Amino acid sequence: MTQSHPRISKAVIPAAGLGTRFLPATKATPKEMLPVVDKPAIQYVVEEAVAAGLDDVLMVTGRNKRPLEDHFDRNYELESALQKKGDAGRLAKVQESSDLATMHYVRQGDPKGLGHAVLCAAPHVGDEPFAVLLGDDLIDPRDPLLQRMVEVQEQRGGSVIALMEVAPEQIHLYGCAAVETTEDSDVVKVSGLVEKPDPADAPSNYAIIGRYVLDPHIFDILRKTQPGRGGEIQLTDALQQLAEDENIGGPVHGVVFKGRRYDTGDRGDYLRAIVRLACEREDLGPDFRTWLRSYVAEEM
Repeated sequence: MTQSHPRISKAVIPAAGLGTRFLPATKATPKEMLPVVDKPAIQYVVEEAVAAGLDDVLMVTGRNKRPLEDHFDRNYELESALQKKGDAGRLAKVQESSDLATMHYVRQGDPKGLGHAVLCAAPHVGDEPFAVLLGDDLIDPRDPLLQRMVEVQEQRGGSVIALMEVAPEQIHLYGCAAVETTEDSDVVKVSGLVEKPDPADAPSNYAIIGRYVLDPHIFDILRKTQPGRGGEIQLTDALQQLAEDENIGGPVHGVVFKGRRYDTGDRGDYLRAIVRLACEREDLGPDFRTWLRSYVAEEM
């Protein structure tokens, strides 16, 4: 029999990374502001949180991240200029980002890893479950992963992580989960986690992707978590403690995702994400697909 747990309303988006894989583009522009077709990547992530019912969003930022705040703020001069031109379409697009959610910001003073970035959210989140969304993973809005994770957390309590099956030779790029089946085909019980294991030592090919719904007890664990892989405080290490002892903050479950995910974490996947999303747009897709077919035919 399932229990009812408190409704989740807050989302945390870590956005303090330096974006070194995209230099020199990210020398003065946050990687989260790089456009994916005609919207910055970070807007897709905020839209996903809002679609799942999480309209209180805390962004954990760092130095040179002011454009993130500006993007989700009002731009009265631009809005006025568009209004005078009678350009209602572009005006609506400009206003959309500032009307999405209630936005908050906190700085991560030192780049100590994802676990530390999540810990920076503790004063804002308080003693309630919350979601964490990483900006490198864009989830197609037609595949409501986060909404499903919230449902599972509300039914089962504890924490919920997003998992995706990957090729065994790719598992060293991800956090990895040891799992047990449940009565729900898309939900597994997580019994252990390891960060970026050697393929020979990986407990499964279930990789952690960038969506989490966390019990607030994670903060107590993160405060005591020592730097792990890469000399950083790893969120995976803290979740491992929750998985080992359910008395701390409930169990850890995983939602196995089989939908559309766009990885913008490296240059090649970023370009592929743009092409895929552009091809699926009603306003751009038909002409773009025609050009793409012609280009590929010429190159072949």
